[in-house]
Amino acid sequence: MIGQTVRMRLLILLVILSNVAGNLFLTLGVRGGGLANVGWLLLGVGLLSLWMVSRMSLLSWADLSYVLPITSLGYVLSALCGKFFLAEQISPTRWAGTLLIVAGTAVVSRTGANST
Repeated sequence: MIGQTVRMRLLILLVILSNVAGNLFLTLGVRGGGLANVGWLLLGVGLLSLWMVSRMSLLSWADLSYVLPITSLGYVLSALCGKFFLAEQISPTRWAGTLLIVAGTAVVSRTGANST
């Protein structure tokens, strides 16, 4: 049987990846216009629905003060997806903010998931 720590980490990974992928596919769907992109839109909405349900589950297991910072790694992955998949231009200031998120996440990840 999988331990609680492993389940927590897998759920965190699901929350992060479903958010990033859902937003990426939603963006691909709305940027192209036309009926040909309905599939991307539906995939994006489906993944964001999965994100919401998995995030609610995660919040039932861990403190909000742990969940929000640790899942903020999604912002970093979203910036990378924007850069490499959507050809977005990201300013040095935005990259600096992304690095601050990584630093904050590293600090928070050194604490336990529950305060009780």
